[in-house]
Amino acid sequence: MKFKHFFIFEPKAWVGEGIITLNMVEERLNFFTKWSVKEPDFAGKIISVQELQISGISENMRNELTFFDFTDDKFSVEMENLNIGRVVGTGVFDEKMIAWEFRENDLSFEGYETYHIQKDGGYLMHAEYVTSDQFRTQIDGKLWLPPKNEESKDEVNEEEEEEPEE
Repeated sequence: MKFKHFFIFEPKAWVGEGIITLNMVEERLNFFTKWSVKEPDFAGKIISVQELQISGISENMRNELTFFDFTDDKFSVEMENLNIGRVVGTGVFDEKMIAWEFRENDLSFEGYETYHIQKDGGYLMHAEYVTSDQFRTQIDGKLWLPPKNEESKDEVNEEEEEEPEE
């Protein structure tokens, strides 16, 4: 049943938005995110890139996530970014949810993310992370497939018109 989910399991681009709460800043920050999920490689690994743009923070954040070792309801995940380095975790999924967690690692970085599928095919997400110095991050948001832009529709129409009729 894993292929009921398009997020992670299908090569697609996703966009999203939400609120990030940092315990070191006494405010809630809006964020915008873009995910790019690639085709699985020959070993079944799925590589994805998540970019986060957080209001009030000039530098975008980039996470590279690789999903692998899939079974009927579990998988492994590796996340790498400039701030924490590389961390490996475990994930689970069923027909309504995808989730993963990172814990008990050498980086003193722990946390989890959950993605609940919605009727429109998008996802509501929640994440919490904590570091050894007690910086806590809580994220609540939603993800969706962006609408196909008008330009790509026009290109398809032009290609159809150019084909010779027999």
